[in-house]
Amino acid sequence: MLALLSQAGDWSTPEIDYHALAPEIVLGVGIFLLLLVEVNLSETRKWVTSAMASGILLAAMLPVVTLAVDDVAVRSLFDGRYVVDEFSLTLKFLFLAAGYVVVLLSTTYVDEGDYYKGEYYLLMLSSILGMVMMASSRDLISVFVALELLSIPAYLLAAWRKRDARSNEAGVKYFLLGVFASALMLYGMSLLYGVAGSTLLTDVAEAVIGDGFAAMTALAVVFVVVGFAFKVSAVPFHTWAPDTYQGAPTPVTAFLSVASKAAGFVALVVMLLVAFPAESEVWQPLLWVLSALTMTVGNVVALRQTNVVRMLAYSSVSQGGFVLMALAFAGTAEVADSALVAVVTFLAVYAAMNLGAFAIVLAVARHTRSGDISSYGGLFSYAPGLGVMMTIFLASLAGIPPLGGWIGKFTAFKAVLDAGTGWAYALAIVGAVNTVIAFGYYGNLLREIWMRPVPADVDTSGRVRVPAPLVAALTLTGIATLAFGVLPDIVTRFGGLEHLYGALGL
Repeated sequence: MLALLSQAGDWSTPEIDYHALAPEIVLGVGIFLLLLVEVNLSETRKWVTSAMASGILLAAMLPVVTLAVDDVAVRSLFDGRYVVDEFSLTLKFLFLAAGYVVVLLSTTYVDEGDYYKGEYYLLMLSSILGMVMMASSRDLISVFVALELLSIPAYLLAAWRKRDARSNEAGVKYFLLGVFASALMLYGMSLLYGVAGSTLLTDVAEAVIGDGFAAMTALAVVFVVVGFAFKVSAVPFHTWAPDTYQGAPTPVTAFLSVASKAAGFVALVVMLLVAFPAESEVWQPLLWVLSALTMTVGNVVALRQTNVVRMLAYSSVSQGGFVLMALAFAGTAEVADSALVAVVTFLAVYAAMNLGAFAIVLAVARHTRSGDISSYGGLFSYAPGLGVMMTIFLASLAGIPPLGGWIGKFTAFKAVLDAGTGWAYALAIVGAVNTVIAFGYYGNLLREIWMRPVPADVDTSGRVRVPAPLVAALTLTGIATLAFGVLPDIVTRFGGLEHLYGALGL
């Protein structure tokens, strides 16, 4: 492995490969053009910015597709510090697709809420650019810069409802705890640089292997893992998530719970498997504890929620525990392949079903003017389409076949069971119990939709109007949720190590 790591660090190209950087270039140019157009538009024509944002994201997907079908398997830039291969391209497409759906969710919401439209989409695209960069970053500096580029706009978006005290509270909490997490992570990275004398992740891996089990290296690993634990809202570092998700604009909440969380997991995977694979004795037990706590606390607290967004926030926390469950044994050679399949599969499936659930939340809230779970009473009786779609997404989140959620959880359990140890079986039991617990709060919402009477203050006399962008978002996420469940090979083929050797330098 050491020989392969050293070879990976020697990759270089004589000149910049602009095709490899095309998605980032398209996003960067698009952000500049959007800013230029926005400042010259009258208030009555600001709707153009949402159309531009959608077009920019679709345009950025084109080079991702052309790179995927290209004969070059691995493109390495800047001496191996930025790598483009099938693994990174899959994640870039995921971020861009999730961003496109969030723009669809945002279009009517921003128009009706009297928000500043241009700045909203500029910040959204800037954060997505950071996520796209994160997928290819293989250097401590580029990882940190990409993480901050995706995080700082998200802090501002969380507080976008400036006249709402909850939104202001959401932004402040997210910012303060996010900065604290960044400081911890940066301190750990500085220790790694001190050990390796280089910021290239493959150089760090070589230094860690030669360093043995030094206390400073172990401390650096712990700080980095804890820093990313904040980013992915793992328990006990999740305290910002419920208040932020409830206080932020609902499309932003969907964005944070899917794209931002996925980017944090991608960065964590890269750091664990590239920078310090030799320190698995340190991070595997830590991830085991984080996974068990995250699944259990997220599910138990979600049972007590009466607000649907807050319930989905704790659901998001618990779902992250299943990703950590797969990663908890990724340092074992026999499990590495299964773990990476599980991470990529779970993130893709979760993006589809969770964005779909938030699309329903937006559609129902426009009609009921409430975010309470009780406001979903009798939804199927006066809006059967929304009731059926919400049932699909909730059943998928619960992991019921043949919907997409089952393959995400199946791959996570497979990764754990492949380890074949007592600790692995114990974590699998914790995951199984939490899967059952999760159906408690998903089933409670389903009971409201199908069995409860319509609340007295909900108008059922007319047809529930769902804006066209929300219909498009529901269509895309619904098709993806069903397709992932029926045809799981769509995503599982992109997670194996055979596609990741070049990307991760293993």
